[in-house]
Amino acid sequence: MLWSRYFVPTTKETPKDATAASHILMVRAGLVRQLAAGVYSYLPLGLRALHKVEQIVREEMNRAGAIELRMPCLTPLSLWEETGRDATMGDVLLRLAGPAGDWRSGLVLGPTHEEIVTEIARAYLSSYKQLPINLYQIQAKFRGEARPKSGVLRTREFLMKDAYSFHVDKASLDAEYENMYAAYCRIFARAGLPFLAVEADTGAMGGDVSHEFMVLTEAGEDVVAISESGDYAANLERATAAPLPRAAAAAAPAPREVHTPNAGRIDEVCAVLGTQPREMIKTLIYTTVVPPPAPGQKPARKQRIAALVRGDHEINEVKLNRAAGQPLELAEPAVIEEVTGAKVGFAGPQGLVERIDRLIVDREVATLPSGATGANRSDYHVVGVVPGRDFPLAGPQVIVADIRSVVDGDPSPTGSGSPLRLRKAIEIGHVFKLGTKYSDAMGAKFLDAGGKAHPLIMGCYGIGLNRILAAAIEAHHDADGIIWPMSIAPFEALVIALDPRESEVVQVSQRIHDELAAAGVEVLYDDRDERAGFKFKDADLIGVPLRIVVGKKSLAAGGVEVSERRTPGQKRVLAPDAAVAAVVERVRAERAALVEAGAAAGRKRG
Repeated sequence: MLWSRYFVPTTKETPKDATAASHILMVRAGLVRQLAAGVYSYLPLGLRALHKVEQIVREEMNRAGAIELRMPCLTPLSLWEETGRDATMGDVLLRLAGPAGDWRSGLVLGPTHEEIVTEIARAYLSSYKQLPINLYQIQAKFRGEARPKSGVLRTREFLMKDAYSFHVDKASLDAEYENMYAAYCRIFARAGLPFLAVEADTGAMGGDVSHEFMVLTEAGEDVVAISESGDYAANLERATAAPLPRAAAAAAPAPREVHTPNAGRIDEVCAVLGTQPREMIKTLIYTTVVPPPAPGQKPARKQRIAALVRGDHEINEVKLNRAAGQPLELAEPAVIEEVTGAKVGFAGPQGLVERIDRLIVDREVATLPSGATGANRSDYHVVGVVPGRDFPLAGPQVIVADIRSVVDGDPSPTGSGSPLRLRKAIEIGHVFKLGTKYSDAMGAKFLDAGGKAHPLIMGCYGIGLNRILAAAIEAHHDADGIIWPMSIAPFEALVIALDPRESEVVQVSQRIHDELAAAGVEVLYDDRDERAGFKFKDADLIGVPLRIVVGKKSLAAGGVEVSERRTPGQKRVLAPDAAVAAVVERVRAERAALVEAGAAAGRKRG
């Protein structure tokens, strides 16, 4: 492929507002171009790399026994109404605009395809003899991202591989979950990604077990907790720490009120009381999220929930919602004042249980010997509040649970004592055990050997193909540009003619290009009549793994210069034929190494 006849629109300009290295380099290297917020065109180099990712994913999914199909992007709103996700997904679900009764008003753009594949399953999977089965697709997805950013890491249109398995029992689902987990390890290792798998929350997809596959990078929007010993890793939404032991009961004086005028924040209160944040008890008031009433119905009553955490901790709302068994939202100031009798910032748990529907206490609050908290009286706090004495830790309205986010240095929950460290990461894949959430809602059932009907048991497995590209660049780049892993590089080798007006340089360059291509190497030949420095800058930017530089000086010395993008300072001068042989050997070795890395990653999980 001649560079002069190809389309590689490199640029020196950094995209406005771009901070992630992958965003900057994908635009500068001519891989993508933004058409609108969260919407990108893939230019030829970017598309070649994306196709390679797609091929790896397809090969490994087929190897794992999954069967490919294609489902539509346009999906009936009625299916989402069957599962209730038309409401729970909110603005993420992109609806077609149209007048009432118009065909467009009944369709949405699919952000994921659980409902659609379950509709297929209920139509065709009626017997246990047809199970288990795993169906997958590689398809565009559309989501109403309020703030798309970081290039292709957070977009409104993206390419996903999503797979869905159907089973007769939990044991079958568990086996397929492990099969997909191992397949994902092979995929990411083959793509050259330094990935790790972490425990995760199931989120809007539902189910009871899930894992995310992550690449650690400061450009990531997710946060993971990883123990220093490597014995634990989880997404921040899911992560937990080893619980503290309950403090020994001791006689304590009655709580005492202290005047704390205008001190509603933890730091302000600590300054007045002379306490530490870890000795404070924060009381936050929530209400349940109530859907809009149906026509003619009265609005449902919002329940009022108080949640308690230590002053040095933050409530993890995913954990809180899980403990509550339903989604919650922070109460409006008027509700807080009505419940506590005080302005915002002065709530405390004492005496609250009679005024609310539920009290949810973080388990580490329950271990405090005593603490300071709001007095439920404006401009006053209380010291000497004892959990279990001054507010309940048991009873029909009380839940004690882990509802806080872990912090850096917390001990691993495995009991090893290894401290947890918080790291930013990019999510590149997610596997779920869905159970019967969708089959129950949509009536997707099979008949067992005795003719009895049961809901299909489901698993779900997703990979963001665009994110694999971005994560690879985040993990493999330097100040000059991209450093592609061989398996997903747009081209494997680059021939640079330094003196394109010299006939011998052109002849040797063309011959090397043709011989590499004949040997099966994907090669790009920079034949442009440009300065050497300009060509080298472009070569570094687009990140082709192997480089052969042909110039009249090197030819006069009897050879051409061979180097690798990841070790730019290590150059060899070889005769042209030897250079071709060396590059062919290197490409084949690197391809094989990444395939073996994938196989090893899969075996490790197995």
